[in-house]
Amino acid sequence: MAEWWRGSVTYQVYPRSFQDDNGDGVGDLKGITRRLGHIADLGCDAVWLSPIFASPMKDMGYDVSDYMNVDPVFGSLEDFDALVAEAHRLGLKVIIDQVLNHCSDKHPFFAESRKDRTNPKADWFIWEDPRHDGTPPNNWLSVFGGPAWAWDARRKQYYMHSFLVEQPEWNFRNPAVVDYMEGVLRFWLDRGVDGFRFDTVNYFYKDALLRDDAADYRVKKEPEGNPYGMQYHLFSKNQPENLLWMERIRRVLDDYPDRSSVGEMGESHHAIRMMGEYTAPGRLHQCYSFEMMGYDYSAEFFRTRIGDFFRDAPDGWPMWAFSNHDVVRHATRWAKHGISQDALAKQAGSLLLSFQGSICLWEGEEIGQTDTELALEELTDPQGINFWPEPIGRDPTRTPMVWDDSPNGGFTTGKPWLPVKAPQLARNVASQRGAQGSVLEHYRAMMAFRKGSAALKAAPTVFLDTPEPILAFTRGDLLCVFNLSPEARSLSVEGAGAPVGPSMGGVLQGGQLQLAPNAAVFLAVTGAVSLG
Repeated sequence: MAEWWRGSVTYQVYPRSFQDDNGDGVGDLKGITRRLGHIADLGCDAVWLSPIFASPMKDMGYDVSDYMNVDPVFGSLEDFDALVAEAHRLGLKVIIDQVLNHCSDKHPFFAESRKDRTNPKADWFIWEDPRHDGTPPNNWLSVFGGPAWAWDARRKQYYMHSFLVEQPEWNFRNPAVVDYMEGVLRFWLDRGVDGFRFDTVNYFYKDALLRDDAADYRVKKEPEGNPYGMQYHLFSKNQPENLLWMERIRRVLDDYPDRSSVGEMGESHHAIRMMGEYTAPGRLHQCYSFEMMGYDYSAEFFRTRIGDFFRDAPDGWPMWAFSNHDVVRHATRWAKHGISQDALAKQAGSLLLSFQGSICLWEGEEIGQTDTELALEELTDPQGINFWPEPIGRDPTRTPMVWDDSPNGGFTTGKPWLPVKAPQLARNVASQRGAQGSVLEHYRAMMAFRKGSAALKAAPTVFLDTPEPILAFTRGDLLCVFNLSPEARSLSVEGAGAPVGPSMGGVLQGGQLQLAPNAAVFLAVTGAVSLG
């Protein structure tokens, strides 16, 4: 199916937390395979698996030691093949994470590279001499704290790591490294995957002159919890050579029919513009950023982000998401904007699934799941441990999927790697399945509505001038109106009929649209639309 990804909905699975089938407390491929029906029944088009590769798990699989094998904690290559076959039987595409910017320090190529300066892999990683005073070559910082440089006494040089010390960065200026990474992609494409999600897609190339990053141009009144955010990362990432690598990736994917790619834009300054650059013709198919994973829940925010993308990148394609494995769940983040947790969760689902572009759902989002409160001793995430108590890290959003109200939520018969606590246990799939008015059933209805609507799948977005907290836009023959607040609102409407589809909280009488708190209303366009 040509361009199946355009307007699609992808469901992100965090393998450690989705379903454990062998009782060791960690999710696995057999467990995911058993639960794929839930994703298919929801109405998704694809499933994205966070890393499943062999790894010491210092960063939960984002530190890869073997790109062409499955870590035993998740199963085997045969288990992976069975998962792909079952997904395809259910009509689901399979997208897998590719963590190509960095690897584990246990990767055999890094073990060879650090032996000396003359071995065959000597320049496969970013090595630099110290300055004359012994300090690192520049001021670049690690996302996980401290300098982005680690000293290695064997080579008497520093190697670069944007994340953990145990995650050395590949030298993409070495053509042999790029060739190797192409081979990794082809290995999985030949195995039947339908595409890739590329981690930290704007990090691959660094400034060849190793110039210092500047202070963030946005004035900081006090130090941040993570000082990485106090720099403007002009040189440690976002280099123009990245785009040439995107074009090579696209050429590889074009050798295989019906494959797709999505990039993670790890940038806080110009993410929307860069999403457009990275998805220009001949580059990635889709790109997402963290723009909609913050705390802003205003009409102006959504209007400008979506409007800016399609204005500046008419030939690009976005993937929008409200949550993922790296951020606070939006049901927690935006709680103050909801009259109730369910109302906010359902409105957020309606809002996201009405956007122009592709959509990514984070596991548990469809049941209104919230972050789990964790004590320091319960954390496994190095980011959370390093920066305790704030930012708390990523474990609170990564706790296991809750399938029912049994102990551990039906996730495991053993001790789960992160706890399943009472507030999360109360929100489970079994109790919501078939329950009228539940978050899960609303998501199912909204997914079916999107899939059956030519307007929501393909029509351009035209935003209407409305005051806060009302967001309104047309997509073809559909008018979408949202009251992004816990108080009732009303406005006059011309050129639209009564609410259709899975609308909630809206009544149109005599040209007045009464909006309940957290209303999400879809109206058929009947003429020239005006709101007041």
